Amino acid sequence: MFETGEGARSVVVPLSSGDPALLTPIAGGAVHCAQGQAMGTDWRLRVVLTDPERIVAARETMARALDRVIAEMSQWEPDSEISRFNRLGAGERMVVSRGFAQVMDCALTIARISDGAFDPTLGAVSDAWGFGPSASPLQAPERVSAGPGWQALALDASTRTLLQPGDLMLDLSGIAKGFAVDLASMLLTEAGFAHHLVEIGGELRASGVRPDHQPWWGDVEPAPDALHEASRIALTGWSIATSGDWHRRRGGNGARDWSHTLSPAACAPVADGPRAATVLHPGCMQADALATVLMVKGVKDGIVFADTHGIAAHMTGPDGTGHASAAWRKML
Repeated sequence: MFETGEGARSVVVPLSSGDPALLTPIAGGAVHCAQGQAMGTDWRLRVVLTDPERIVAARETMARALDRVIAEMSQWEPDSEISRFNRLGAGERMVVSRGFAQVMDCALTIARISDGAFDPTLGAVSDAWGFGPSASPLQAPERVSAGPGWQALALDASTRTLLQPGDLMLDLSGIAKGFAVDLASMLLTEAGFAHHLVEIGGELRASGVRPDHQPWWGDVEPAPDALHEASRIALTGWSIATSGDWHRRRGGNGARDWSHTLSPAACAPVADGPRAATVLHPGCMQADALATVLMVKGVKDGIVFADTHGIAAHMTGPDGTGHASAAWRKML
């Protein structure tokens, strides 16, 4: 949900995060690009190289990250870790990969601090409303049950063992994409591509700087009919994620359509809520999940939540007005 063109007016410049050595540009480097599709969306890579042929290796590194996350967390892959866990019977346990355990630990932490506004156990709800592997309904389902809920999940971090309480379906769509961005960035840095900007479906993470000493800039895609200025953000060492109500809608056939953001309390899409929520965070996985939290909580409670936890966030209300947390305002 981001663009990197001209036109943004409100400039957000956080202090650089990460290795200070990455603030020095690569001598003789130039920006090269690669792009593709994965996880049901588009991805783009911008990377500084002195040898243009190295873009092939950078692209392969991106592909490894994406393939790994799909194998672990895609509900559309019957042999993925998440699909196998969702098929377990009550009381059965499963040893999961390090990446899966890392995402689950983060998801459960954010579920706790948000009082369940983020819930990774809405797989059945998501599927019923048309955002899972099953065919999308043309009309709203009458009643959907979420199952036992996130409180029933038990993750043993020391053994990476996850307990299936029974009739629980995980859905990590609200956090897996952000994790994929973080993973791709980490693998790129390890492979020698330390100066880069990774985008997967609008979630971004940047490392290092451009050859002209400038940070990597990301322009937040504004909600339709937004009454506030769009934002341009310096992303050196930072990640950003936006959740909006105008993408990935379902329904139709003469009936009102609905947003992909689900209310765990109602087991239904959020109705008449914020148009968008953007979160700036060192980790894209965290930014991804926290943006969902704000959409579920609404503008008033969302900004209070962001201020309580020191989160840099901006929200667009149902009426198109802009609302920023204290941490966001300090970066303007």
